[in-house]
Amino acid sequence: MKERRTIRKYRQEDVPESLVEELLEVASRASNTGNMQLYSVVVTRDAGMKKQLDEAHFHQPMVTEAPVALTFCADANRFTKWAEAGKAEAGFDNLQMFIAATIDAMLFAEAFAEAAEERGLGLCFLGTTAYNAGEIVRVLRLPRLVMPILTATVGYPAEPLPELSDRLPLAAIIHKEHYKDYSPADIREYYKEKENLEINRYFVQLNQKDTLAQVYTDLRYPKANNERYSELLLQTLIGQGFLKGKP
Repeated sequence: MKERRTIRKYRQEDVPESLVEELLEVASRASNTGNMQLYSVVVTRDAGMKKQLDEAHFHQPMVTEAPVALTFCADANRFTKWAEAGKAEAGFDNLQMFIAATIDAMLFAEAFAEAAEERGLGLCFLGTTAYNAGEIVRVLRLPRLVMPILTATVGYPAEPLPELSDRLPLAAIIHKEHYKDYSPADIREYYKEKENLEINRYFVQLNQKDTLAQVYTDLRYPKANNERYSELLLQTLIGQGFLKGKP
């Protein structure tokens, strides 16, 4: 785990369907809410389908170059239909159960990643799934009470492997007994190493910013974009039946 890298470049080598299914079976042993397994995964191999997903993921090259793309979904649809078949009523069309299903899907995805890396595969998780969830719903024909949460591109890593990404020191994320808010001195100390990395200093200079924080807030995750994609996500959640309102 300490050597985990995000893999964005893959060898042109197929990942056998049998291996993917074996790894997904292993991942299905992950903990989940009430043993309901409120998740599903859509496996995409077809070039045409990957091209459609590529649009939703802002044309990140990994989507079309990787042999396999997996879309992990929060899925209350299957359990609800099982409940109906058993003459029971599942009240899963709400935010609480969406959160439960999201946790299930994330645990399933992480378990898959660990199993896949043990077998020599590399992955890249795509946060863009949440940005264009509505488009992914359309492309993958996801029914009511199914919501895309996370996408992973999967394949055998191409050499050379990328450098390890930086991480904050452990002291920055651990709170003992209760949450201890950060002082200005804490913030300076915890982010010092990240800010002083050569690559990050380069980004600051390249983008003509004063600080690395401005690179994140002004360019990578600007407020206007966050608000726009939040609205799109909200409308998709309504459209998929997890929230009440007009889609």
